[in-house]
This record gives sequence, C-alpha cells and structure tokens, in this order.
Amino acid sequence: MPTAADNHWSMPPNPEKALMLAQRAVAVFVYDAVRLEGINFTLPEVQTLLQGVTVGGHRLSDQQIAVNQGEAWKLLFQMIRDGRFELTPDCAMALHGVAAKEEALEWGCFRSGSVLIAGTEYEPPAASELPTRFDRMIDELQHMDDVHDQAVHLFLTMARCQFFYDVNKRMGRFMMNGHLLSNGYPAINIPASSQLEFNELMLRFYDSGDQREMNAFVRSCMDERVVLIMKEE
Repeated sequence: MPTAADNHWSMPPNPEKALMLAQRAVAVFVYDAVRLEGINFTLPEVQTLLQGVTVGGHRLSDQQIAVNQGEAWKLLFQMIRDGRFELTPDCAMALHGVAAKEEALEWGCFRSGSVLIAGTEYEPPAASELPTRFDRMIDELQHMDDVHDQAVHLFLTMARCQFFYDVNKRMGRFMMNGHLLSNGYPAINIPASSQLEFNELMLRFYDSGDQREMNAFVRSCMDERVVLIMKEE
C-alpha cells in the first residue's frame, strides 16, 4: 500500500471533507497531544472528558489540559467555518486563551518575559521581539509554494520562538492545522507512539534552527487512510 508521503502531493483540496475528518478525530488528536506532554490518559478517558464527564485517578489540572485541547479544537473549527481563521497574532492569542487556560502563567497573550527550553542551550527571542518575529514568520511563507511546507514552518517557528509562556508546541500545531484545514487539506496529528523521535528531533531543531528533519517527520505523520479518503471522487 502506498504511504501518506507518496500520496499527499496529489491529494486534492476539499475543505468540507478535510474539516469533517478532523472533527471526527478530535478525541485522538487530544489523546496524542496530552500523551506527548507526559499525561497518561487512555483514549476512552479522553473521550469521556470531552463529553463533559470527569474521570477518576487523574489530577484535575491534567483533566483541564485535555478539556482545553478539545475546546481549542472546537474554536478552531468554528473559526474555519466562519472564515475567521487568519495567520495573525490575534487569532493565535484567541486560540491560546482557550488551549492554555489555567495552565500557562498567562494565557491569551504573548509572553511578557523570558523563557528557557529544557534540554537545549538555545534561548528564545526576548519578549519585545515577538511581534516582529511573528510578522517575519508570515512573510517567510510568501517564499514557500507548498502549503505543507508553509504549515510546518508555522508549527516549528512558533515552537522555537516560544511566543507564549507555555503550550507553544501545541499552539504551533493548532496554527499549522488551521492553515491546512482552511486551505482544504487534512489536519496532521503527531502520534504519541512517536514521542521519543518527536522529542529528539525537536531538541535538534531548537539547537540548529534547521527545519528539514522535522519537516520530513511531520509529513510522515500524515494518516494514509485520511489521504485515501481525500482522494476519493
């Protein structure tokens, strides 16, 4: 069977189908996102939380993180349906205000102070540089012809710049997937089963700023079953 990497170049854009597939996969997206953060929910537990029911045996703060992820996906879908999703600081801050509620030091705004990234000597830009860095990130997209390169660039640049005090990688993926979905392409989910590879590649990326390895990795995470559905007439 061909892999997603072989298929995605010829995948036709279809905004309605891409959005439908993403909406049906939200529980899996949330499950993998929280597992990547080291929070050990099962998929049925995540499904239960997203239905508004608490589950035993987990900290309330961890449950809040999972619920926030689900609510942020809902907001993203609504933005896309309404034509309100844009690659702007205001849009990113609105999503962060939901995704990072009660988790980050501040939510719904760019960080106002310095941060460090564990495991790397790389230091993110000063808070005063963040608006300019966001504008530069969007300008750089104009030199990329491929929507997947653009989307991955959003994810990685947001993660490396650390626009927020916390929830930066998750926010980068929300903006990445918002860009894909609004252009008619399916969301890309990074599975928790690839956590070690993901962490190792991200640390190398933080140090080097070279996106090539992570670009290939993110593309490899595209679900080939979704690609085949997108290609159906």
